[in-house]
Amino acid sequence: MTDVKSGDTVRIHYTGTLTDGSTFDSSDGRDPLEFVVGSGQIIPGLDTALPGMAVGDKKVVEVPSDQAYGAHNPQGVQGVPRDQIPGEIPVEAGLALQMQTPDGRAVPVQVVEVTETEVTLDANHPLAGKDLTFAIELVEIVAG
Repeated sequence: MTDVKSGDTVRIHYTGTLTDGSTFDSSDGRDPLEFVVGSGQIIPGLDTALPGMAVGDKKVVEVPSDQAYGAHNPQGVQGVPRDQIPGEIPVEAGLALQMQTPDGRAVPVQVVEVTETEVTLDANHPLAGKDLTFAIELVEIVAG
């Protein structure tokens, strides 16, 4: 039986949960996730758990925030005067928007608070600062 090694293309089914047990993502009802092990296509803490697994193997992987989406960066949260946001853009807490940096890069942000004068935006990944748990099953080793 062949074991996964770095550089292999694999397909996995997974369910990702937070420490409170709530599911934040799952491949349930979808095609398995396909990626190259060790290529940086998935979070490091999950990527390093795959080498040595064989097709059909299942495991639960605890991934600390520093091996997932990193720490929550307070500098990623900024207030913007409400009048600087075009009127046709609805602003309400929880809404995902995209901003553009001065050099033209697109940055996804989430509205976290709205007042009469200011909209607070958070550019951190929604899972930043959170420890994650993944239940994974190796479905297939496609190529190595």
